[in-house]
Amino acid sequence: MHSHSTTHEAALLGLGAMGVALARAAASRGRRLTVWNRTSAKAAPLAAAGVPVAASVAAAVAASPVVIVCVTDYPATRALLEAVELGGKTLVQLSTGTPQEARELAAWAEARGARYLDGAILAVPSQIGGPNAHIMTSGSREALAAAEGVLGDMAAIQFVGEGPGAAAALDLGVLSTLFGALLGFYHGARLMESEQLGVDGLGGLLSAIAPTLGEMIRIDGEAIHHGRYEAPEASLEICWRSMDLLGRHAREAGIDASFPGFAAAMFHRGLAAGLGHEAPAAMIKVLRAASAQEGARR
Repeated sequence: MHSHSTTHEAALLGLGAMGVALARAAASRGRRLTVWNRTSAKAAPLAAAGVPVAASVAAAVAASPVVIVCVTDYPATRALLEAVELGGKTLVQLSTGTPQEARELAAWAEARGARYLDGAILAVPSQIGGPNAHIMTSGSREALAAAEGVLGDMAAIQFVGEGPGAAAALDLGVLSTLFGALLGFYHGARLMESEQLGVDGLGGLLSAIAPTLGEMIRIDGEAIHHGRYEAPEASLEICWRSMDLLGRHAREAGIDASFPGFAAAMFHRGLAAGLGHEAPAAMIKVLRAASAQEGARR
């Protein structure tokens, strides 16, 4: 248990599943929080556990030097705090949004006299407070210093830069990777079903080889960062052939072929650009060229 002063260390606004998990994790480690939610029923379990519930957003903010917000999005955060005095406060935004929204909210908060820290939670509610929960943060180092103690009782904290949009950018990068992989898994699950095999077996296999998959992504990240795509162990053309094979199986089995069709079409763009013998990470060249063309049309 920590030894703290008798005043509230932080206010937590927003008690959805994630907000409740954050509050429970901090309170269980002795942090003195006050919480608020638009519907008081969601605060009842925390109140029963001895966590003070503020009557209003203004009351919660006034009672705490650090204000942590975990609501639907950035506009909802701004709407909550629009009429509240923020001078001298540390505002920690844990809602999901774009890097541009983070930059705009940081400027808005700083204009109102607050220090701003943007945060991206890389965990589901059941993981909060445990070893697999992470919060990426960016923005004011002074805000980080003020909030790091209470945030550290919720998850492992990593500061990724003073640019307010950095944490949100990493969050979106993770979401892109995660949901792209999940769509691939769901197609794989349908493939298993079409062959009368257990989907749980595929899930177990992927869990077992997760470190290998993670290493492949790390290597691709290094390749893109340094612009090195030569002498691959598996070429971009092999990736296209694999996706083409998945599409052929889908047609033979009579299952949905939209995922392999999309992936094969993407890799085929790399082949058309003459990148077939380079590493799969060379697909970044195709995406960069498309971005440049789109920018030229604007």
